[in-house]
Amino acid sequence: MEIKSDIQIAQEATPELITKIAKSCGIGEDYIEQYGKYKAKLDLKLLKDINKPDGKLVLVTAITPTPAGEGKTTTTVGLADGMRKIGKNAVVALREPSLGPVFGVKGGAAGGGYAQVIPMEDINLHFTGDFHAIGAANNLLAAMLDNHIHQGNSLHIDTRKITWKRAVDMNDRQLRNIVDGLGGKPNGTPREDGFDITVASEIMAVFCLATDLKDLKARLSRIIVGYTYDDKPVTAGELKAAGAMTALLKDAIKPNLVQTLEHTPAFIHGGPFANIAHGCNSIMATRLALKMGDYAITEAGFGADLGAEKFLDIKCRMAGLKPSAVVMVATVRALKHHGGVAKADLNKENLAALEKGLPNLLQHVENITKVYKLPCVVAINAFPTDTKAELDLVEEKCKELGVNVALSEVWAKGGEGGVALAKEVVRLCELPNDFTYSYELDKTIEEKLNDICTKVYHADGVKLLPKARKQMEQLTALGFGNMPICMAKTQYSFSDNPALLGAPKGFTVTVRNLKVSAGAGFIVALTGDIMTMPGLPKVPAAEKIDVDEDGKITGLF
Repeated sequence: MEIKSDIQIAQEATPELITKIAKSCGIGEDYIEQYGKYKAKLDLKLLKDINKPDGKLVLVTAITPTPAGEGKTTTTVGLADGMRKIGKNAVVALREPSLGPVFGVKGGAAGGGYAQVIPMEDINLHFTGDFHAIGAANNLLAAMLDNHIHQGNSLHIDTRKITWKRAVDMNDRQLRNIVDGLGGKPNGTPREDGFDITVASEIMAVFCLATDLKDLKARLSRIIVGYTYDDKPVTAGELKAAGAMTALLKDAIKPNLVQTLEHTPAFIHGGPFANIAHGCNSIMATRLALKMGDYAITEAGFGADLGAEKFLDIKCRMAGLKPSAVVMVATVRALKHHGGVAKADLNKENLAALEKGLPNLLQHVENITKVYKLPCVVAINAFPTDTKAELDLVEEKCKELGVNVALSEVWAKGGEGGVALAKEVVRLCELPNDFTYSYELDKTIEEKLNDICTKVYHADGVKLLPKARKQMEQLTALGFGNMPICMAKTQYSFSDNPALLGAPKGFTVTVRNLKVSAGAGFIVALTGDIMTMPGLPKVPAAEKIDVDEDGKITGLF
């Protein structure tokens, strides 16, 4: 039997006109800006004009990622389609994929199998140009900063204390650390510089956390680009860059509307990584989803220690959102990997390894139910190689924590394969919850770091290197001590060491750098060897991507 690739399934689909999709969730044509037949941007006035109570907010998150894969986006899409199958008005809110992993590690990130958002090719590539606009706004600020220095530097910016980096939406380790401005006075001022990947840039965070155009401009103006000779922060507002940056983003800031393979409305907008940024789609897209559906199904990047933590501690806090339920995605294969099984052997039944790897799942679940006090269901993303004994073991261990398990077969069956999960999510959404954060904002920076590390990662504590401790003291003195924390940490472990799988104990998280993202409204803490500009792997996904003479793309997952 031929197993079709994700792109084959997507290319064979018959999408509905986007006007019809919009109409299905009550969006009139006056609010739609079409990008062809199957994509649209939505006028920001829609959020102001709509008079409807919010639906239930459901977060889809996952165990610690492994090379075996978890299927978080696939589950998110399939769950929404499954909700529709049982007669519920559900919509999806997702992040946009970054070209970095599309051409680097992944090949595509629009779901998989029969649980995808379409047009899959567009979404994975340039889509509606949002990421280009974010990169352009970022680099305009960089250009204005260096031009200010070249033209006399009236703000007395110390070129040794510039914190603003350029950005490009591609994995390119060569650009992490560079020297620019060479070639004499006409070509600028020589200095050390570097690039972030666009999805790690502060512009992306500002874009995702802004509530409207006015808030966007205000946040952009607060961005700190560097410091003066006497250590005073210099902002984008002082460089008079915020207005022009807002102009570049004025269309991008409008949420995008597409559909799933089963024609469920999907809002896709913004795409920060959760290992080096805050990992959630835009607040505006989430708010639209809450207005347009009785259930808004959304996801946050990587494992629950990263994406879910930031969704709950940063996004929900800033936007005043209260989730009704959390879905924890896992696979038997990934859990066996956490139990020490090599990737080549994951298809064989191995109950001992599964039991050894299960603490990873259980710790994530307990974080959701005990730290954040939210109802939770475990969704096992089904593989044909999973045995009944393996599935029974997962169910038994989860039930000991008072959490049900639902087998998700959405990859193979679409919405029909998500019905069992949908029914459990509906049940959970009716339960009372006592949603709380893992830390309070009025604590010191070190106390907040310690809370995240001990409560969410289950570390013994946090260690600040001398540089980070000095930065903490400076940030506190500048009045930024009451901001939430955005942890930049490896996605492969609860710890800051990617080699420590499962649920490690007896470790300390080392913070080597602290930086304020004043526009976003949080402090970024860099731990371990995490990079804000990833590199390409030995065999990039780009090697498999091609296009024929008729323009048909292949190899895009």
